[in-house]
Amino acid sequence: MLNSAIARLAGEFPRLNALRVHARILVTPPPARPRAGRSACLCASMLALFLLLATGARAGESANDPGVDRVIALVDGGQFKAAEARIAEGLASTSESSDDKAALSFQRERMRRILLDFTLTADDVKARLRKQIPDLRDDEFAKWDAEGVLEQQVIDGRTLYFHLAAPNLFRVSAQARARRQVQTPFVEGPMESPNPHHREIRDAAIAQHRSHVAPRRVRVTQTLTVDADAVPDGETVRAWIPYPRAIAGQQEAITFVSSEPAQHTIAPESTLQRTVYLERPAHAGQPTAFSITYELTIYGQYTPIEPDKVVPAKITPELAPFVSERTPHVVFTTAMREFSRQVVGDEKNPYRIARKLFAAVDRIPWAGAREYSTISNIGDYALHAGHADCGQQTLLLITLLRLNGIPARWQSGMVYSDGEYDNLHDWGWVYLAPYGWVPMDVTFGVLDDPDPQIANFYLGGLDAYRIAFNDDYSRPLVPAKQYDRSETVDLQRGEAEWRGGNLYFNQWDYGFTAQVLTPTPPSSTH
Repeated sequence: MLNSAIARLAGEFPRLNALRVHARILVTPPPARPRAGRSACLCASMLALFLLLATGARAGESANDPGVDRVIALVDGGQFKAAEARIAEGLASTSESSDDKAALSFQRERMRRILLDFTLTADDVKARLRKQIPDLRDDEFAKWDAEGVLEQQVIDGRTLYFHLAAPNLFRVSAQARARRQVQTPFVEGPMESPNPHHREIRDAAIAQHRSHVAPRRVRVTQTLTVDADAVPDGETVRAWIPYPRAIAGQQEAITFVSSEPAQHTIAPESTLQRTVYLERPAHAGQPTAFSITYELTIYGQYTPIEPDKVVPAKITPELAPFVSERTPHVVFTTAMREFSRQVVGDEKNPYRIARKLFAAVDRIPWAGAREYSTISNIGDYALHAGHADCGQQTLLLITLLRLNGIPARWQSGMVYSDGEYDNLHDWGWVYLAPYGWVPMDVTFGVLDDPDPQIANFYLGGLDAYRIAFNDDYSRPLVPAKQYDRSETVDLQRGEAEWRGGNLYFNQWDYGFTAQVLTPTPPSSTH
């Protein structure tokens, strides 16, 4: 049964018309991670697969593990009271290492964050759905609930729903979408549909015989503003705002313009999650604001790949980390291996394998995501949840590519436009010999265009309307944070803390503006 369900997902779902959304509003409780993405119909066979993967591959995996692993399993299973008892016992123990105690403390924080994401009862979700489906029937709700398209967790016997369960339903269920009283389209980013910019990059790359073309000079301002009285008067607030590193042929000529406050520290360019560090005192009744402004030149990317020329890469010491597991989010589980086997079949050509895996992950419907720090294994979550956002899709694709011996790595930052649109976004790079590293954006996925080079633009190409802040995930900040990060995986909004602890997302807001200037770069000063 598991094999047949995977086969249906792997090979039989047609490409579905995509609806995308730009959701970028910070509220209390903190919102799901706002990501560029698509919404698509979630078929019964796909749901069957995800439910089977969830129950068949995950159940009991850590049931007999001692210490931290056991607590993680309890939290994942919604047994918060039991987890808290074990955490308290571990923290009181004299035999636990300081690292294990820190990990146990974070599991306590993870439970708190989960409860900020899962805040609704069934009646709450029904009330929200009835704003768009006034005649919603209880049996309809029960059907969708049973299908797993309303994200929920049972925590100590109480069923709680993700606070975006209602709007997400319309992104993953065509039936629910059709029941809306008003068929309001989702907002999509300009690069998520084929447009002249994709052709500009493709044509220039072929004509110039180079992979990086069509540069744009961009001026960016980013802000981080801590809520008034989130920190006591006179206490120092520490802030980290994401900042790009120079990457030859992708983003160059980075020029720092200004910051507020003026004193700042820019992390070394070798920092894979690079930031500008600032600090200033809080004042009673006033928000504590930070900002940076800089300029850089962004290039579009395109490599015209001839599949028959692609050969298995020689795994050098430099490439070895990118074909390896990296716990906790890139793990070659039994379910992952089975999914890969069904998708890949007997294919041996690395590019064609990548195409198959890219298409399979692209079929997973996009939905607003819970905070990454609340998920114990993001790649596995994306495989079984029935939906995923851009970072979850990317980590799943990275896992599947590495499992097949194809080097793959993470990149993330912001996407923007010539207008008002901007958004957090995650994507990746895949190594295909003899071409080397080429970009991949599985969330933008296969474009609806009759020209195969444009349709497949995002496996080997990137638009010039994105800034990379992160060349990896879950890497140390410089200077280091004293307390747990709000975002333990990605880094696009920033981080903040004071001597009393971390400042979580419901205690501050972020801002991003980008103005496209000219493609002519000045000398680099970064």
